[in-house]
Amino acid sequence: MRKSLWTLINTLKPRTTVQWSRNHFTYYPDKSPQEVRSNVNGTEKMNMVQAINNAMDLVLAQDKTALLFGEDVGFGGVFRCSVNLRDKYGKDRVFNTPLCEQGIAGFAIGVASVGSTAIAEIQFADYIFPAFDQIVNEAAKYRYRSGGMFDCGSLTFRVPCGAVGHGALYHSQSPEAYFAHTPGLKVVVPRGPVKAKGLLLACIRDPNPCIVFEPKTLYRAAVEEVPTGDYISELGKADVLRKGKDVTLIAWGTQVHVLLEVAEIAKKEFKIDCEVIDLVSILPWDRDTVFNSAKKTGRVIISHEAPLTQGFGAELAASIQEKCFLHLEAPVKRICGWDTPFPHVFEPFYLPDKYRCLTAIKDIVNY
Repeated sequence: MRKSLWTLINTLKPRTTVQWSRNHFTYYPDKSPQEVRSNVNGTEKMNMVQAINNAMDLVLAQDKTALLFGEDVGFGGVFRCSVNLRDKYGKDRVFNTPLCEQGIAGFAIGVASVGSTAIAEIQFADYIFPAFDQIVNEAAKYRYRSGGMFDCGSLTFRVPCGAVGHGALYHSQSPEAYFAHTPGLKVVVPRGPVKAKGLLLACIRDPNPCIVFEPKTLYRAAVEEVPTGDYISELGKADVLRKGKDVTLIAWGTQVHVLLEVAEIAKKEFKIDCEVIDLVSILPWDRDTVFNSAKKTGRVIISHEAPLTQGFGAELAASIQEKCFLHLEAPVKRICGWDTPFPHVFEPFYLPDKYRCLTAIKDIVNY
């Protein structure tokens, strides 16, 4: 299955809109105020693949201990995010691993614990589960169980995730909620090139093991003006991408763009003014931004691709109900994937598209 995807993935070209079978929406460029930039000498048009490659290039150039590895990473990876880096930095620093996610994670923890900066790629999020024990039982607890004497904080996992239009059961999942249950990890999801580079650099430099879930359908969806120099995006900080007074819409990754389009439609056709929040950081998550928005609008809709039951939207909904109850005009709604394995030909019916989200907005306003 992985090989069958390879040819199709590598034929994708940069474009200015994202076209899916379930609907069509315009890509909204990053407008985040949270980027902390230094030594920025200009910008360059990049898609998300190029921005990620640029971030890893900077790290490998600046940090001689940095290692980049994973399945097929040596010659660019299945999505080409590491292309040309082995030629530039040598096979001792950028290299392929065996087809063994548990081994990748174990090796990453080992080299990080003895002082190297480890950037490990899990080829698809669906295959991170063999490494689950290593990540949640070893990496996340390493500092705590040693009383702070040891850590593997210089460890970042890059993980392509989410729907891509043809991935079916084993190439479409969004497992961020599994890892959000684990103290000691940090988990983030970028929505585009600027954010992808800033978050990856922030994670690599964070003293805790981090996981960057990269929505693979956004890899070549659009280009943005990305700073060519070094900058970071703050971890644990959400972005308010659109101000509004009637309904708060919360998402992360690809679903952010669905909600931005839905907010435009709701304003134009129904005079409903929606505030759109990109949560960005799953663990830790930005309670202040979410609660302030919920108290302002009194109505909240959370949307993500992962199944409804025990998805991370459940944590958000419970926290909003607890902290903002007296300000709410309606129960918090979740518009998510269904509680089934991810389908192939029925993907358009599985995903929380703009029609399902727009219906939710009308329902919550009329509650």
